[in-house]
Amino acid sequence: MDHPRQPSPRHFDHCPWLFADEATEEQRAAQREVQEAIGGDTGIGERCYVAESAAVFPDRLRLGDDSYIAAHAYVTDELTTGSDCTLNPFTTVRGNVVLGDGVRIGAHTSLLGFNHSMAPDRPVFRQPLTSRGILVGDDVWIGSHVIVVDGVTIGDHCVIGAGAVVTRDLPAWSVAAGNPARVLRDRRETATGHTEPRPADDPTAATDSETGPPPGPGTPAENDPARALRDRRKEGVVDAAVEAVAPGAAVRPDGGPTATTRPAAKDAEASTVGSAWAAVGPAGARPGGGRTPVSGAGLGLGGGDLAAFADTARAQAGELLDRCWDGGRYVDRPGVAPTVRAHCDAVEIADVLLGAVPEHLSAEEHIERLSGLQDPKSGLVPEFGEPLPVTDADGFIGEGAALYHVLCVGYALDLLGTGLPHPVCGAEDMTAHQLLVRLDALPWRTGAWGAGAWVDSLATAAHWNLRHSDGGGAGNGTPESLFGWLLTRVDPWTGMWGSPSAEEGRLQMVNGYYRLTRGSFAQFGLPVPYPERVVDTVLDHARDTRHFGPGRENACNVLDVAHPLWLCTRQLGQATGGYGGYRSGEIRDWAEAQLSTVLRRWQGGRGLGFGPGAAGPGPEPGLQGTEMWLAITWYLADLLGRSDELGYRPRGIHRPEPARQGIGGLGLS
Repeated sequence: MDHPRQPSPRHFDHCPWLFADEATEEQRAAQREVQEAIGGDTGIGERCYVAESAAVFPDRLRLGDDSYIAAHAYVTDELTTGSDCTLNPFTTVRGNVVLGDGVRIGAHTSLLGFNHSMAPDRPVFRQPLTSRGILVGDDVWIGSHVIVVDGVTIGDHCVIGAGAVVTRDLPAWSVAAGNPARVLRDRRETATGHTEPRPADDPTAATDSETGPPPGPGTPAENDPARALRDRRKEGVVDAAVEAVAPGAAVRPDGGPTATTRPAAKDAEASTVGSAWAAVGPAGARPGGGRTPVSGAGLGLGGGDLAAFADTARAQAGELLDRCWDGGRYVDRPGVAPTVRAHCDAVEIADVLLGAVPEHLSAEEHIERLSGLQDPKSGLVPEFGEPLPVTDADGFIGEGAALYHVLCVGYALDLLGTGLPHPVCGAEDMTAHQLLVRLDALPWRTGAWGAGAWVDSLATAAHWNLRHSDGGGAGNGTPESLFGWLLTRVDPWTGMWGSPSAEEGRLQMVNGYYRLTRGSFAQFGLPVPYPERVVDTVLDHARDTRHFGPGRENACNVLDVAHPLWLCTRQLGQATGGYGGYRSGEIRDWAEAQLSTVLRRWQGGRGLGFGPGAAGPGPEPGLQGTEMWLAITWYLADLLGRSDELGYRPRGIHRPEPARQGIGGLGLS
């Protein structure tokens, strides 16, 4: 009687979906050795298979559960996959690539998450490399011989026909093909043209991209998507549009497309949007350090540009300040009312560019004016022409200009060599219990920016109050309670406080993170929690075209990415402007792109506008926009290791150094 022959390692390399069920213990032990021998920063999930014949040389590899890399695949740099992902024979994945759950990649397909520069001043092989990365969503079927180029995002549930060249982003549910690939239709469309979305947790929602290997003897058809697909073909109900895209796209002779070991019902359950994918990495994530350096020349940011920008700003600083002096007080820009912040911005600009005070008043007059704005009883500074804000039951305020005045007036006086003359009583008298109640009540889910701004103001008030108490403490344990609350409420997946929304994406939580950490961890010289997760979240946000599309960047949004990246890279011990740190290549790419844009926006004698649109002061050059962009320019340049070329360093609100080292009660002072 003939006995079935045991599959060999070569067989498993080419048919890895068989390994989980058919491998011997010796073969499983050998596979563990193959996985352990992979170099770089590697993490491999349960029930995975990596072909011994595959060339897998990553800087960082995260292979999700039930995923495989088949024979002769070529994988380098950084690859992160969700669960149930398949890299079939001769697949090439290079650069920075992130796959969601349930992604099928056909044989001989290339995902190239890097690119060459091609300036005409040198041979191509001497050009710097760039990398924006490739992002593939959940439940995606990429056929054989497809090429996906750097910078492309492929949405959830897409199907890409064989031989396509994908050069642009594809929206979710697209059926695409061609060179260059174009969207042919939406997968949810019925024959009548109607769209019928199916829930991700519906076990009957199996599609052509959820098919797998041919069934073994006795395998029920309902548990084998490949058999189900063949049955559908026989019955004439196969998706004709997919057949038209590329007949036999990623399909083996037995009728099954690129293999997977999961039946349709299990796939539908495992591929619920946002499950394992959210844990692996956010959209646009570049999970590892960079090996794709970029030079300034590649983006038109050449040597001398930073120095020329700073020299121009210094030469025109006096004219800029004169423009915003109405004869008695400072205005943000001509034609608007004077504000407290405008006076503080003028002090900051004069300090950073000229190392002096604005010449419209003497140093003593600046100090007298700003100090005189503080209410002695509450310690708050109201806006010009407005009544003193009414404090809440805990003694502090919840919103309004006076919250920011704790920062800007305090630091303007600090630059002038003094400080707020009175303590901020709400922060000094607030009990730890009152603080915790307030923190719990802040709108973290719906308004994380406002919540972070409140923490910034409260923590900065505590900083000034510690000065008044000679560093011996402030309030009834309020600073210690603040850090205790923050450290126990941070989300370990994002490193942040708050939640994203469909309307704004991660805008609120990232901008709130900047304000919160500026006043707390950065100001007090304490390490932020989960810095790598923060980098992931911030870089993901920085790819959101709603806020960072051409002409949409404003000073707040760019600062609120630049500062967290700077703060976290320093905490992670990454050398200034260096390579090889956590996602350093992508950080450099983003910093260079933003910096080259900023340097072109300076308007002679007028400075820089806050940004396009109605947000903030708008596009008209003024003091706030100029002050913020000067600080942003420094942070961007320092991320590239080039801040010394500017010849200035922020010393006020946006100072890179901590204002103090820890809190006495935390044992870190």
